[in-house]
Amino acid sequence: MGNIVAIVGRPNVGKSTLFNRFTESRDAIVDAEAGVTRDRHYGRASWNGIEFSVIDTGGYVMNSDDVFEEEIRKQVHLAIDEADSILFVVDVASGITDLDAEVANILRRVEKPVTLTVNKVDNNERQYEAQEFYSLGLGEINCISSINGGGTGDLLDVLVGTFKKKKADDVEELPKYAIIGRPNVGKSSLLNALISEDRHIVTPISGTTRDSIYTRYNKFNQDFYLVDTAGIRKKGKVHENLEFYSVMRSIRAIEASDICLLLIDATLGIESQDLSILDLVKKNNKGIVMLVNKWDLVEKDTHSVKEFTRKIKDRIAPFVDIPIIFTSAKTKQRIHKVLETAIEVYRNRAQKIPTSKLNEYMLEAIDENPPPSIKGKYIRIKYVTQLPTYSPAFAFFANLPQYVKEPYKRYLENKLREKYNFTGVPIRIYIRKK
Repeated sequence: MGNIVAIVGRPNVGKSTLFNRFTESRDAIVDAEAGVTRDRHYGRASWNGIEFSVIDTGGYVMNSDDVFEEEIRKQVHLAIDEADSILFVVDVASGITDLDAEVANILRRVEKPVTLTVNKVDNNERQYEAQEFYSLGLGEINCISSINGGGTGDLLDVLVGTFKKKKADDVEELPKYAIIGRPNVGKSSLLNALISEDRHIVTPISGTTRDSIYTRYNKFNQDFYLVDTAGIRKKGKVHENLEFYSVMRSIRAIEASDICLLLIDATLGIESQDLSILDLVKKNNKGIVMLVNKWDLVEKDTHSVKEFTRKIKDRIAPFVDIPIIFTSAKTKQRIHKVLETAIEVYRNRAQKIPTSKLNEYMLEAIDENPPPSIKGKYIRIKYVTQLPTYSPAFAFFANLPQYVKEPYKRYLENKLREKYNFTGVPIRIYIRKK
């Protein structure tokens, strides 16, 4: 395990800009609206060969009417609990505020190294003004300008100096599951139900989760990472820059995962936006488990599940070989089934079929139903092999590959699915010149 650094401080002092400097990314959302960073956000940073994790916490705000403030305060405490070292950021332009004093008060009691960082110090006069922060009683001050990077090298030297030496672990290659879906379908609630702790801010306001966050899950003989993502919205709805980043991040979360748990809202049914998210997953060749969430809110009779499943399959055709689970994140209904199914899909995606077995079975299927001849030309497929890719892909070698059309490729895919368990996994079929 590496060291974990939490960046704390009130809103708008430049925590996210600093986070981005450390991680050389645009991972945290930087926006001039106060309180935009609404959840802890994780990144990886490296300085002089020392790697560490950075948590960018939500702004720490007291006595405010905003529904997020109380929650953000909890987040800072959580970050302090998880971190090995704390970076407390203040702003020279506004001097010491009541809030800074409040945070300093908490940090003086923390038995962990605290590095006090005065931001926006970009000239000599401000260097002089920064001296007042010594009165917070947190030791040396480190003056930086996070926007242009001034002083960040020295700051990193100090920060890395606070790390305790840790024994190196072998980090296993673990499955990564992304929880995806439109805003407000219950993604954070599902994550909380799985890990049984209120790690995420769950408030009934759409667009609360604006970043993706990795959570290690290790219990009941399961070990994997959960990726919680920002809700994906229709392009037209992405008015603020903020939402644009969210969508980009959700797409990146899909790219970074192995399996996507796609939540749809049982009270709304499957909508066109759900289909475009499903399309993204297929394009990225990720495994998929579809969860019909909020099932506890639907009036049901004996045929409900069957009827609902049929409607979904009609909409998602032709790729219907997808597990569909009816869940409620709120009542934890079928939560374990979700994990078991995700593991199964992960295995399906990773399976490799011996070439001899594959040829024995598929060439017989091709003999039974050969590709239709085109302009009197007969197409012969002589050999098939699975390609050494992360997700299942098969090459069929033919004399006239250009004449093998989509419907026949679908036949080949269906035959593969009949014999081998590829449930939840997109399959790619290539026809190549032998």
